[in-house]
Amino acid sequence: MSASITVMGLGSGDPDRLTVGHLRKLQQAEHRYVRTKDHPVVGWLEETGITFTSFDEVYESKDDFPSVYEEIAERLIHAAKELPGGTEMIYAVPGHPMVAESTVKLLLECCGKEGISLEIAGGESFLDEAFARLGFDPIEGFQLLDASELAASLVEPRVHTLIGQVYDVFTASDVKLCLMEIYPDDYPVTVGHALGVDGQEQILQVPLHELDRVEGYGNLSLIYIPRDDSESLRQRSFERLHEIVAILRSPEGCPWDREQTHQSIRKNLIEETYEVIETIDEDDPDHMQEELGDLLLQIMLHSQMEEETGMFTVYDVIGSLNEKLIFRHPHVFGELSAEDAEQALNNWEGMKAEEKRKKGIAPEEQSALSGVPRDLPALMKAYKLQKKASKVGFDWDSVEGAFGKIDEELAELKQAVREGHEPSDQMLELGDVLFTVVNAARFIGADPEEALSLVNRKFTRRFQYVEQKLKEAGKTFKDSSLEEMDHWWDEAKGLEHAGKDRKK
Repeated sequence: MSASITVMGLGSGDPDRLTVGHLRKLQQAEHRYVRTKDHPVVGWLEETGITFTSFDEVYESKDDFPSVYEEIAERLIHAAKELPGGTEMIYAVPGHPMVAESTVKLLLECCGKEGISLEIAGGESFLDEAFARLGFDPIEGFQLLDASELAASLVEPRVHTLIGQVYDVFTASDVKLCLMEIYPDDYPVTVGHALGVDGQEQILQVPLHELDRVEGYGNLSLIYIPRDDSESLRQRSFERLHEIVAILRSPEGCPWDREQTHQSIRKNLIEETYEVIETIDEDDPDHMQEELGDLLLQIMLHSQMEEETGMFTVYDVIGSLNEKLIFRHPHVFGELSAEDAEQALNNWEGMKAEEKRKKGIAPEEQSALSGVPRDLPALMKAYKLQKKASKVGFDWDSVEGAFGKIDEELAELKQAVREGHEPSDQMLELGDVLFTVVNAARFIGADPEEALSLVNRKFTRRFQYVEQKLKEAGKTFKDSSLEEMDHWWDEAKGLEHAGKDRKK
């Protein structure tokens, strides 16, 4: 049996808070280790003749804190194995051993496997001093966060927040940038140095944007943000959006929202999607932000309707999406690799097929055209159908084959119109022409939907130019000749070409 390890908390920094029991144990122990000597109690103990072996040099030899903590835990376990069985080894840490002590967590995971007995002896945590010195009751709601692992998604403004492990100004800067995603730049925050330590304590309140200009950050530093229930802070949270939509659909909410069903707002989803696309085409980020919000509302409403029936919630939607993204990106979250976009897409398609197999669907038994949504716009659907057919070899060798087919189908359309075929037959012939044009688009690497959208916008610009010129001349389309309209159309076309030349 190896020696045992007793992890002892040295408290928040005031030697007067060290218990008599802890002091006696330290005096009697022959083998004493301390994570760092950068703690007021350690200096006081050494003055009384109690010495330690510290791990401060490990901090200098490693590039990151996780590596430091792993090295310390490994050294402690090795030292315990070298000692005679039954020997007690003291490992002293700042504060309480179970509060923000990664080395203790590692020891808890490993000591049992190594046959080493581990005992945790408490100590006053820096939390005790924080509650007293900063004057808040954790029962009101409280969270403790690690500065080195801080993310905006972890911060909940409606509870008191303490951020520990703020070792230096660089860490404080990272904390500042994270908090500025949630709070206004001038929001008041509190910095605490060495709370409860006589002659060293500092409590400073500063605007958030000055957080990294405060001096004195070290092992005994923390940042405190009081709880804040203000509506302005909650407005940026997803939880608040979920709450608002639930209220709108509730009996006390909006009569119109309550009456809606999946079918009644189906068209809204399509309309909002196209409005987002319009902002993308116009390269208008401000408008895009608004329209993306409108699109998100549609997703929230459909999810809320299902939440009311108990089928699923928007959090289930998010959960399944996260699972899908991770599963379909094995080159990011798994062991596969992808050197380029094409390889990444192949991985994606491979994982899609694997998903189907897990659901009991054999991809090889499905049609090569399966997976194309039924209600896609016709031009887009034709493009996707042709791409799927091409993957199994049903395609021309080059764009020339598509050009020949366009000529053939166009001739058949002309014949059907000239010979007065049934309107339904003429429509089919027109469809054949459009379908073959989509084939040509695919060969030249152009999205036919996007191409037609570009031409629609071009037509709109030129037509509106003609309108404007006729209006300036005091005319309408009715009292203008086609030749006159063609003149202004050609002028609009010429101005566009001249603009392109200037950009060159």
